[in-house]
Amino acid sequence: MYKNIYGLKENPFNVNADPRFLFITKQIEEALTGLMYGIQTRKGFITLTGEVGTGKTTLINSLLDWLHNRQARTAFLFNSRMNSSQLFDFILAEFDIQCESKSKSQQLIKLNQWLLDRYRMGETVVVIIDEAQNLTYPVLEEIRLLTNLETSTEKLLQIVLSGQPELEEKLKLPQVRQLRQRIMLRCKTSPLSKEQTQEYIAGRLRIAGASGDPIFSSHAMEAIHAYSLGIPRVVNLLCEHSLVNGFVDQQRPIEAHIVEAVAHEFQLDELAPIAPPGSASRIDTDVYNSEAFLQNLGEALSRFRLAPSSTRERK
Repeated sequence: MYKNIYGLKENPFNVNADPRFLFITKQIEEALTGLMYGIQTRKGFITLTGEVGTGKTTLINSLLDWLHNRQARTAFLFNSRMNSSQLFDFILAEFDIQCESKSKSQQLIKLNQWLLDRYRMGETVVVIIDEAQNLTYPVLEEIRLLTNLETSTEKLLQIVLSGQPELEEKLKLPQVRQLRQRIMLRCKTSPLSKEQTQEYIAGRLRIAGASGDPIFSSHAMEAIHAYSLGIPRVVNLLCEHSLVNGFVDQQRPIEAHIVEAVAHEFQLDELAPIAPPGSASRIDTDVYNSEAFLQNLGEALSRFRLAPSSTRERK
């Protein structure tokens, strides 16, 4: 409803993980390059970790687009709350492998033969498991055993485990030390800096068709960074509702007080911003490694998980 007033062709801050809107920072580029390299060179196991809302799913979708363009066979398992039997059922179903038997041994034989056929045809096969921090230890062990499907020189199956930082903590435990030793590449996502947040907002607006006069003032973008703590998903939340509020008030550019009102509605103002909106330019990059920042980050994400889908009903 606000697209006309701001000269937009589409919604720039949708919550769906559209790879067109992937914002390439140095770390995102390193993560994507690492994932591509690990799969191309058949490393077997790769992990992708990062806090909620830092772009893992968008990154995975971009990786899937790249794999599909290379005619790779992919299975994307988004429901990580499964047992060992369901794991094999999901993988076989994703690859359209027919197996009448429910016996694990028979399923493994079918999968191994199918993988060998794909290998002989020069095809790459990739399994990506999202929200991998929820995987149980028995399932993680089954996943480890899948990497035993190999030739004398190369792994037949490439596995990417994507999850929150809890995945890293789980992989440190003695129960999964054999799996941990097989992880050849570890990729990560992280929050945006102040400059990256501004570039992120400008980039999404540009892709959505924005041109001409700014839509957000510089102080508004500083406020967005301060209250979002650089988490892209929370940046989207603040921008989306600020556009709605700005449309109601017929304001362009959107000023900081509108962002602050949205932050208040989502209780983000109850957390200490990483810098006052008017002085965000003085943020030191070391703040992202500070204990206070990490504590605020966890609290903000907890708030965000509980936030309503819209800020208010408008008559």
